[in-house]
Amino acid sequence: LHSLGIHVLAIKDMAGLLKPEAATILISAIRQQHPDLPIHVHTHDTAGTGVASMLAAAKAGADVVDSCSDAMSGTTSQPAMGALVASTNKTVLETGLKLADVQSLNEYWEECRGLYAPFESGQKTGSSDVYFHEMPG
Repeated sequence: LHSLGIHVLAIKDMAGLLKPEAATILISAIRQQHPDLPIHVHTHDTAGTGVASMLAAAKAGADVVDSCSDAMSGTTSQPAMGALVASTNKTVLETGLKLADVQSLNEYWEECRGLYAPFESGQKTGSSDVYFHEMPG
């Protein structure tokens, strides 16, 4: 891949279908074949498995996993940053972010979220039916 000019391999899971075990298998296989290629994983938290899947991807060798402010996370958005920061605290995957700092940013976005309510999908909770229809939120 590097000889083709690829500098980063981005895996985009726009429907939130990537389960933790699949993330482990996929990222491990790519990492084994391409040990020096940065891997960036993006998912949506449609079914509620996003945090677990991003932790699995990171443990398997992903260099970057996407997340977003807790207030804007879940369902059709990305997994919660606060959950990832807290889950990796004092591990080899520690982000270097302080949970208190993440929370203070989250307080800002909690206030702003009301402004964006008219544009939300209407999905209020995680929904595992995405594994049946496999279509983005």
